[in-house]
Formats: sequence, structure tokens, C-alpha cells
Amino acid sequence: MSALYFHIPFCKRICSYCDFPKCADLRLMPATIEAMHREMDNTRDFLHDTTVGTIYFGGGTPSLLPPCELQRFIDHAADIYDLSQVEEITAEVNPDDIDRKYVSALRTTDIGRISVGIQSFDDDALKLMNRRHTAKQAEEAVKSLQDAGYGNITVDIIFGIEGFGDDCLRRNLEHVLALGIQHVSAYHLTIEPSTRFGRMAARGDIHAVDEERSEREFRIIHDTLTDSGFEHYEVSNYALGGYRSRHNSSYWLGTEYLGIGAGAHSFNGNSRRWCEQSADKYVRGCEYVSERLDERDRRNETVMTSLRRIEGIDLADFAEKFGAEYAERLAEEAVKLKGYGVECDGNSIRIPPERMLVSDAVIESLFDV
Repeated sequence: MSALYFHIPFCKRICSYCDFPKCADLRLMPATIEAMHREMDNTRDFLHDTTVGTIYFGGGTPSLLPPCELQRFIDHAADIYDLSQVEEITAEVNPDDIDRKYVSALRTTDIGRISVGIQSFDDDALKLMNRRHTAKQAEEAVKSLQDAGYGNITVDIIFGIEGFGDDCLRRNLEHVLALGIQHVSAYHLTIEPSTRFGRMAARGDIHAVDEERSEREFRIIHDTLTDSGFEHYEVSNYALGGYRSRHNSSYWLGTEYLGIGAGAHSFNGNSRRWCEQSADKYVRGCEYVSERLDERDRRNETVMTSLRRIEGIDLADFAEKFGAEYAERLAEEAVKLKGYGVECDGNSIRIPPERMLVSDAVIESLFDV
């Protein structure tokens, strides 16, 4: 099965850390929505597998759209693809968009999983990140969703923020656990040059945390959540039993996916393409940048996505896809990395969850260059 992703690029306020495609001119929203529907019609032949398993609304801020507009995308997709086997439909929401009226309208849609962009329960940290909600609003948003019957809720938190580690991070996690949600995505702050944080860093007003602090905060999150029954199933993701993100898992498993919207990426097994246009240019017609993957690209991508997951690389499956010679060579190289925590038993290669923070360096060393 394939996956569908709808990128809603609009934001009332731009967060200090955000390097995603976004637009603060909300006047473009109606035209962009219609352009996305046109793009869906024009790209109906991109996916080889037209049976869709998951749908995801990301951004930006999908909750700036009325729920009926989100449902219209789902209904339109049903005219093009087979949605009879859809297992999960997720929408990202901002806490300050969530009130009883919005939640009531959301319940009339096919969206069954909600991702709440909390980032922190510390109001000072939220101000630094230029978020437009408070810690109290975040708690109230989650409780409103739960009261309306949503039982598959994930929250995002950000760690690695200078001045907000250790005790502050522990308090954040206590708030998360007290909410009784099913999934947590914990992302380490990356300071990108094009962001407000990037400009602050260039002036010396903020600094990236060092490696020792990064590892300590990562371990605090891992230990706190796993001790509370969460499975650390991917570098940044934790879930209670049965609540893994099926949509995000499809990316790591190499599933085909179609992205709709300015800034969205797509992959059909052989090629990848993405729309680099800003929203104001996108409404006049979508243009793509694309790349075709050769066998070495696919091998390296399999290594990268598999080692982000707790299951790691199945060597028999890797041999079937790419040949026994490549699988044997990969296993030989992996054995050399045991000092970094890499486990290789002849059947699989994996990085234990508590060591996944170093996965990028390990993964790169296993690439076939």
C-alpha cells in the first residue's frame, strides 16, 4: 500500500526553529487549497500502488483549515485511489486552534489520529521558540480532544534547547505522561542558518548544546518514557503498544508515497521528486525537482531507514533485494562498529534504541560509496 501526504504550509506565526516550507500570508490559503486539488488530479499516475494505507496532514498548520476542507481532500483522494484499506489518517494541530467548536467539527471527519505540536510545557521555552500557545493551552487542547473521544493522540516535544534541559526536560515529560497520550515524538533541536534561531546563533545569542548534553537529554527521554511503558521504536518516536505511527513507519519501510502541496516530497520506488516553490508561485502551477535512484542509492536508503528503526536491517531481506555479496559485506562492516553499540548477530544489524542518537554517524559509515 501507498501513503498520501498533504502539506498545509500556512502559519499565523513562524517558529524560531522552523526550516520547513511555510507561508505567513493567510490570504493565499483559498487559492492554495484549490491548487492542491488540481495537483492531486494531475499526479494521479505517479504512484504504482494505488491502494492507500495511510493519509497525513502536515505543515505548517493544518488546523488553520476548517475540518471540512481536510475532509474534502480525503473525499477527493477517494475518487482517485482505493481508500478501502486505509489504516490511519492523521492531522497535525496547534494547541491554540483547538476549541470545542473545532474539535466537534473534526469529529465529523475521517481523521482518527491527532498530532499536537506542543514542543514544551515551559512558557519561557515556548516564548523563545515563538510558539503561539501557552503550556496551559496545550494541556487544555489535549483534554478537549480526549473528551471528544480521540484515543490516538501524539504530541511533539523538542529537546536540546540551551537553558531548558535536565530538570525542565523532566518536568516536560511528567506533563506528557500525565496527559495519558499514546505516542510521543521527541526531536533534538537543529539550528538551521535560515531560521530565527540561526540568526540568533550567528550573533551569539543562542548556542547549540554540546554532544555530552545532547546524549544526556536523549537518555533522560528514553529512560523516562520506556520506564512508563512506551516502546522506543524509532530514533525520535515512542509509542504505547499498538500505537506506532503507521504513516511515518511507511517512510522508513520504503513505501511509495505521494506528497501534495508546496514543499511536499514524493517517492514511487524508483524516483523521488519535490516541489520547491513558495505558496505564491505554487498557486500558478506546480513545478518539480526530481531524481532517479540507482541500485546503490536504494541500498544506502535501505540502510539509512532501517537503522533508524528498532528492528534494524534484516540481512536475509537485504540479500534478497540487493544480493548476498552486498549483505555479507554490510555485515562485515557492521561488526567493526560494535564499539558504537551496533549489534550484528548474522541475521540482522541494529542499533539499540538507547544508542540511536549516534545513528547518523554509524549509518554513514555503512553506506556503499
